[in-house]
Amino acid sequence: LLVPLLQRCVQLLLLPIQLLSCLGLWDLVYKRVFPYLMAKVAPAFNQKVYRQKQELFSTLRDFTGPSGQLKLLEIGTGTGTNFQFYPAGCRLTCTDPNPNFSKFLLKSLSENRHVKLERSLVAAGEDLSQIQDSSMDVVVGTLVLCSVSSCSRVLREVLRVLRLGGAFYFLEHVAADHASCTYFWQRVCDPLWKYLGDGCCLSRETQEELEKMNFSELNLRSIRVAPHWTPTSPHIVGYAVK
Repeated sequence: LLVPLLQRCVQLLLLPIQLLSCLGLWDLVYKRVFPYLMAKVAPAFNQKVYRQKQELFSTLRDFTGPSGQLKLLEIGTGTGTNFQFYPAGCRLTCTDPNPNFSKFLLKSLSENRHVKLERSLVAAGEDLSQIQDSSMDVVVGTLVLCSVSSCSRVLREVLRVLRLGGAFYFLEHVAADHASCTYFWQRVCDPLWKYLGDGCCLSRETQEELEKMNFSELNLRSIRVAPHWTPTSPHIVGYAVK
């Protein structure tokens, strides 16, 4: 009973933002501001999970296809903070629904010249129709599934564009154990977080969504990212093979 009560209190505080959202003004402004916010936050997060990302992406080359060059699609590329972990010479396609990330993307590319950008598309993960079936060796999504409108639709698109034997790499913050204080605060903060995090949901059960999909193999482990008291601390990291 306490969670709905506190959520109501948060929603009352959000009334001005909700009004701006109804008028279509919140997204108009926030979509421009959000990339600047992520440009400040993403490097700090990268430092916290540097070891985990380095270990995760160290196996990317194992999924190189018959062409001999790794064809890699990153969904929700944002500012391009993952580029430093990609192997030299990989053929990269980037997608993000927010076109305002473009200047930060170009900056990251200039700092990571070992990566070859083939295409950069303005597209949501739920609709990757600009990308052919079975055309990618690897799809990467980090801190993406928490903010999409439909996790299952994104994962179906991931499976569609992956070749047989290709892999989906992920690192996502997720819902905590339901009996924990962290989950309590995730539920309370969710209404506010969705506005400030561009649709991000703190209590999304992403692991369950991955387990439902028709991947032939799912390698996944749970980690906590410091500081551990924050509602974004619980994460899952791993890869799934088509």
